[in-house]
Amino acid sequence: MSHAFSEVSIDPISVAVRSLHLMGEGDRADFDSLYHPNAVDRENQVQPPSSRVPGPAGCYSTALWLRAAFADLHYDIHHAIADGSMVAVHSTMSGRHVAPWVVYTESGDVDSVFPPTNKSFAATQSHWFRIEDGKIIEQWANRDDISMSKQLGWIPPTPAYLLKMASAKRRAQRS
Repeated sequence: MSHAFSEVSIDPISVAVRSLHLMGEGDRADFDSLYHPNAVDRENQVQPPSSRVPGPAGCYSTALWLRAAFADLHYDIHHAIADGSMVAVHSTMSGRHVAPWVVYTESGDVDSVFPPTNKSFAATQSHWFRIEDGKIIEQWANRDDISMSKQLGWIPPTPAYLLKMASAKRRAQRS
């Protein structure tokens, strides 16, 4: 008797959760395996222009952007639920601010630069993913950026930190 093997079913929750863990430690090949060639990150308005391209390249660029500023970048997953092709994940992102974090305008110019504070943070986030053909095709996020900013000493800014920001922005614009 011959047995036909069906295509292995991909668990959409595993794909979504794995993608968050990759932000802190994955290489480009890992991103290729999880992100659809046409994947769109709906939260990339403040990210570098290299993060605004579709597919694994843009998502990997986002990971590199975060890793460049935040050491020990990590996501703790609290809950994950799927409804058809949609997956929602409640998580906490944590890390330590060790290098300048550059935020960009919609046109891709340097908007703000947050010089390193060497402080740690842990901020909750909700991520939403749409899975197609076993890969992420679309993602959104709701982040507690105010909590993160307070923990890192960005707000309320001290006059000295504002001067550091202005100097860091000039350096980033020149490079």
